[in-house]
Amino acid sequence: MLKIIEARIQQKQRTRPFPPADPRLSDRYQGRPVVDFSRCARDCGRCVAVCPTGAIRKDAAGRMALDLGRCLFCGECAAACPADAIRFTGAYSMSARRKEDLVFGGPWEGKAEALAAQVRRLFGRSLKLRQVSAGGCNACEADTNVLNTPFFDLGRFGIQFVASPRHADGLLITGPVPANMRTGLLKTWEAIPAPKLVIAVGACAISGGPYADHAEVQNGAAGLVPVDLFIPGCPPHPFTILDGLVRLLGRIR
Repeated sequence: MLKIIEARIQQKQRTRPFPPADPRLSDRYQGRPVVDFSRCARDCGRCVAVCPTGAIRKDAAGRMALDLGRCLFCGECAAACPADAIRFTGAYSMSARRKEDLVFGGPWEGKAEALAAQVRRLFGRSLKLRQVSAGGCNACEADTNVLNTPFFDLGRFGIQFVASPRHADGLLITGPVPANMRTGLLKTWEAIPAPKLVIAVGACAISGGPYADHAEVQNGAAGLVPVDLFIPGCPPHPFTILDGLVRLLGRIR
C-alpha cells in the first residue's frame, strides 16, 4: 500500500484538464475534415471513387456533400483530390444531436447541442450509461473504455458506465448491430427505466460503417432505437467521445 501511495505522489497529477484546455493530439491524428466542394472540377469524382463507404456523394439538390456518419477518416479522398477541396484537420470535436447535421459540403456547423433544460436537470450531474458492443471490432469499445482511466477521468463529470441496464440512464452503442445482436440491444434498451438516452459512437453504430447495406447489418442503431447523440469516427478519439458527452450535458457550448 505504501508503494502505491509513493507511486501516486511521484506521478503527480495525471488527469488532463478538459475543458477549457484543448488537448494536444498527435500530428498523425486525422480529425474533423474541412471541405470546400465549390473548388471541385465539374466531372472529377475522384473522391467519390476512392471512398470505401460512400461517405462522399451528391445531395438531393445535386451538390457534393460529405457524411461524417459514414466517414472512416482514412484520408483517401484528400489524397485523391487534385483541387485540395478536402483536408483533414486535428479538430476532435464533431458530435451532433441529429444525424443530418453530420452531412455538409462547406463549413461545418454541427456540434452537439445540450439536452433540454428539464432533461438536463435529471442527468446533468449524474449520468449512468450501459455500454453495448453490438458486433464492434473493439476499436470504439477500447476508446470508450479508456475514458475510465485517470488521464481522461470520465467520472469527474458525473458520467459512469454501469453493469446493468436497470441501473442506467442511457445506452451507449458501438458496432454495426448485426442481426444476432438486435434482440439483445432492444432488450437492453427496454430494461433501462424512462426517461432514457441513446448515444451512437463510431461510424458502424451511426451508419453501418464499412458493413453498410449488408443483409445481416442494421444501417445504424437509429433504425432500432431513438438516438440522442451521434459521435462519428472509426474509431472516434477518446477526446471526441468525451467532448460529445460533455456537450450533451451542457458543460461546453
